[in-house]
Amino acid sequence: MKNQFKLEENNTNVRTELLAGTTTFLTMVYIVVVNPGILSAAGVPFEQAFMATIIAAVVGTLIMAFAANYPIAIAPGMGMNAYFVTEVIQQDVSYSVILGTVFLAGILFVILSLTSLREMLITAIPASLKYGITSGIGLFIAFLGLRMSGIIVASEETLVTLGDLTAPGTLLTIVGLFITLILIARNITGGLFIGMLITGIIGFFTGQLEITKVMSAPPTPVFWDIDLAGVFANSLYTVIFAFLLVTIFDTTGTMVGVAEQAGFIRKDGSLPRARAALMADASATTVGAMFGTSPSSAYIESSSGVAAGGRTGLTTTVVAGLFIVSIFFAPLVGAVSGLPAITAPVLIIVGCFMMEGLANVNWKSFDDAFPAFIIILTMPLTSSIATGIAMGFITYPVLKLVMGKGRSVHWLLYLFAVIFILQMIFFPGH
Repeated sequence: MKNQFKLEENNTNVRTELLAGTTTFLTMVYIVVVNPGILSAAGVPFEQAFMATIIAAVVGTLIMAFAANYPIAIAPGMGMNAYFVTEVIQQDVSYSVILGTVFLAGILFVILSLTSLREMLITAIPASLKYGITSGIGLFIAFLGLRMSGIIVASEETLVTLGDLTAPGTLLTIVGLFITLILIARNITGGLFIGMLITGIIGFFTGQLEITKVMSAPPTPVFWDIDLAGVFANSLYTVIFAFLLVTIFDTTGTMVGVAEQAGFIRKDGSLPRARAALMADASATTVGAMFGTSPSSAYIESSSGVAAGGRTGLTTTVVAGLFIVSIFFAPLVGAVSGLPAITAPVLIIVGCFMMEGLANVNWKSFDDAFPAFIIILTMPLTSSIATGIAMGFITYPVLKLVMGKGRSVHWLLYLFAVIFILQMIFFPGH
């Protein structure tokens, strides 16, 4: 084990790695509950989504552990699961068709990760658009949490309005939100998970959560519930691009951030074994789609394990092992994920975390600020990540051109702008 993960070279030991792995798992285990709960709204059977979530997490995390030897965990990403649901509803297609778009995005992701194209794509797209996309998704999933909990409801006069805060489920959401906020503000490890646990206990004693069984044999995984023909029949190319683009930015940004914290980044800014690390999330996305879940990405919660001393793939091996253990708790997870008051606070708080990048947008430069702004504005209002991306990619090169800065824009941005304009004219809603 010491030789496999080079513990001595990385100034760590087995005990520290075990503690770090457990810490990382506790901070991200909420996804086992939240992801199946969200995907169920798109028609994906709960047990299928539950097993797919764990399979994707285990595959991606183990590749990260053994191929890259990094303490960075992989699992289905927040934001992409919510986008998955809205696309099923807006495109009026089955979830199998949208799983097809995830699978194709995963294949493209693998190809890009094997070449220098992924690095070129990351370099070509300006920081303001990257931060705008991440922040827009943050608002998108926070709004979803507010809606599913009843804090925000539909209104004929104003489109949305404040709901009945005295309704049992809504009141429990608010209580759970404040409990979780306090835990996170106090830097309690696993605050999101503990907050869900306490909210669930309150829900149980107030009669809102009914638990008949805690453990059982693992559900049987469902393989290849995918409709690729439906992807092409409905011209869902923009959806594929949205899944691909967001996952690339999300994972790369997270990976670099955690790697810097752990001291892995070289003086020239490069990341050792980067290609192996990038293949982890690409493979998890592809495998996850085969079993029935939305795209996977590196988890920023991995930073908690690094803070606890994790420096090698042994940390992530522990995370993967704990995910495997969680497959025996499907009945408990099913009951918990069925109560929006437990999962909604997580969506709202994670949405807040995703707004952090806005501090890096140059708001005094209009040609940088407006594209970021229009992305952030349109994503939650149209319930479409793809539409938000399109608006940003169109306005950015146009503003740069009219301000005499056209040469500073990578040619890929002009190509994307033309493609998005054509898509919005001839394939609106796709």
